[in-house]
Amino acid sequence: MPDLPPRSAFPDTRAWLRALPSLPGDPAVDPGQIPTQPSVLFLRWLEEAVAAGEPNPQTTVLSTATSTGDVDARVLTLKDVDEHGWWFSGATDSPKGRQLAENPAAALTFHWPGRGRQVRVRGRVEAGSAEISARDYLERSATARAVAAASRQSEPLTDEAEYDRAVAAAGARIEADPDFVARGWQAWCLVPDSVEFWLADPGRRHQRWRYRRAAPTGWSTETLWP
Repeated sequence: MPDLPPRSAFPDTRAWLRALPSLPGDPAVDPGQIPTQPSVLFLRWLEEAVAAGEPNPQTTVLSTATSTGDVDARVLTLKDVDEHGWWFSGATDSPKGRQLAENPAAALTFHWPGRGRQVRVRGRVEAGSAEISARDYLERSATARAVAAASRQSEPLTDEAEYDRAVAAAGARIEADPDFVARGWQAWCLVPDSVEFWLADPGRRHQRWRYRRAAPTGWSTETLWP
């Protein structure tokens, strides 16, 4: 990004934001050449983001809502993409776990700014089996497993030492029993109804394609206005 004066050099925040460069884009894509399955195009774009050196290209924003329509979002790590959908994981007693139990409708948003690319995946979330969830947990590092086992995610933390003690105790339990799986650890799959790909254009002639589920394993595609 080109060097810019600090925000204080601008009359207001709006002027500063408008001065920031935006929307780099890759060369245009021929819509006739996109694959029939959205997961194929997604994995192609993800591989290209990795090859281009995009930082943390596997991270995504998961958007959820409660049964009363209160919305929430957080950044997390994509764990897998397969014939069922896009996988992620976490604790069932976390805010996202409780929200998904109330309302399984959700969306994932991937953004690779250096490539000028975005993918939005929308659908319903299904819980993976106990075996899939256990495998996901056990594939994590020992530190990550200890934190997941000890954490009371999003609850107020009034004593840092309490956190350290809880993680240390969980770590000792994992060291004694390497097959231990934290209670309530869950792998979820977002089964998509719609997958939209967006390719930026500096002249605002953005390219957009949307896949819609046409059958259990089939998809229709359409080009959208920018």
